[in-house]
Amino acid sequence: MNTAGHSEATARRGLELTPFRGLRYDPDRVGSLAAVTSPPYDVVVRPDGLHHLQSADPHNIVRLILPQAGTPDARNEQAADTLRRWLAEGVLAADPHPALYVYEQRDGDGMLQRGVIGALRVSAPDEGVVLPHEDVMPPVVADRAALMRATRANLEPLLLTYHGDGTAAEVVERTVVRPPLLATTTEDGFHHRLWSVTDPADLSGIQSDLAQHQALIADGHHRWATYLRLRAEHPSPSPWDHGLVLLVDTARYPLRVRAIHRLLHGVPVGAALAALTGLFRVRRLDVPLPKAQEVLADAACAGNAFLLAGDGAFHLVDRPDPALLDRTIPADRPAAWRSLDATVLHATLLEHVWHIPEDSPAHIAYIHDTAATVAKAEQDGSTAVLLHPVREDVVRELARQGVKMPRKSTSFGPKPASGLVLRALEI
Repeated sequence: MNTAGHSEATARRGLELTPFRGLRYDPDRVGSLAAVTSPPYDVVVRPDGLHHLQSADPHNIVRLILPQAGTPDARNEQAADTLRRWLAEGVLAADPHPALYVYEQRDGDGMLQRGVIGALRVSAPDEGVVLPHEDVMPPVVADRAALMRATRANLEPLLLTYHGDGTAAEVVERTVVRPPLLATTTEDGFHHRLWSVTDPADLSGIQSDLAQHQALIADGHHRWATYLRLRAEHPSPSPWDHGLVLLVDTARYPLRVRAIHRLLHGVPVGAALAALTGLFRVRRLDVPLPKAQEVLADAACAGNAFLLAGDGAFHLVDRPDPALLDRTIPADRPAAWRSLDATVLHATLLEHVWHIPEDSPAHIAYIHDTAATVAKAEQDGSTAVLLHPVREDVVRELARQGVKMPRKSTSFGPKPASGLVLRALEI
């Protein structure tokens, strides 16, 4: 349903954030808090990255969010068994009282992000309270749903943004002057701190403020779709009516928006470029990656542009044939959607030029790290397709119109570290 007209002031119900008893690692039972954290499950895409996390500590959260047994059923049961064992051993323990949690991330370059973690009421799309901006892949939703059913837990929070600068933000700022529940620095240089909010007046202030707002899904579309599926499976009221989220007020703490790149398995760069003859302008760039990204940014200001890599060079692909775009891009969408690089990539390049199915892991991978995408393409003799990020205001406006962008169009960040606080549905 189109959500145009669902302004933050007119939505029937706003954001309803509920305190919960967070599951947290006992610092005395693990090597370090940093060693048991992980990026979100969909950012851990390389086998070497997974092995590195598993080796960091036998209790790393990746053993729950990405179990490695043989079959899907075996993997999910493995995660459930692991969670039960860690709870029984006291590796993970529930906080004594329900709370909302203030979470802070800071890096060495001056980036500071703060938000509130809680159990958010799962709302139907036509309520216009939580706005997705990307499509999802049904197999991924099915996979996440099976894992949540098995573990009966929300293992990591989604990242949602809203624009408020009200009472909730004031409570956050008052809270961070207190000593935190935990503080750790992960190997990527990010400093993480977490506080609990249990004071009834503070909780009421946060909840009343958020009830006036709607939120944009910044990261976690598949997990939100999973929440919706699981809520539909269980008669209300039930613990499945809520899902774990981090809400960041971008009036105070704007997020970074980056692109998510594509790796075309088994497609040599030469073959990908040959298919573009007469359809796009192609220029070879014998420059380092940072310079190639600058050229891409300049070209993206004038129109659709991409970088192809994998053969030791970068190839700028821009100036698509207007007749090709007219022929391949659906005409029943807003102009802002039709002109997105991700739209042209999926509707024109993948579907009509390269004939690559966008939802097949055997044919295409989605990778957040630019250098890793290029390195993997060069290692495998495949093609990396690098994109320039879309602006946040474009994402939000399309979401408010009820228009979804192609899947994996954006990467908002910084993303919350997984493993700092979990939600068990039956605690």
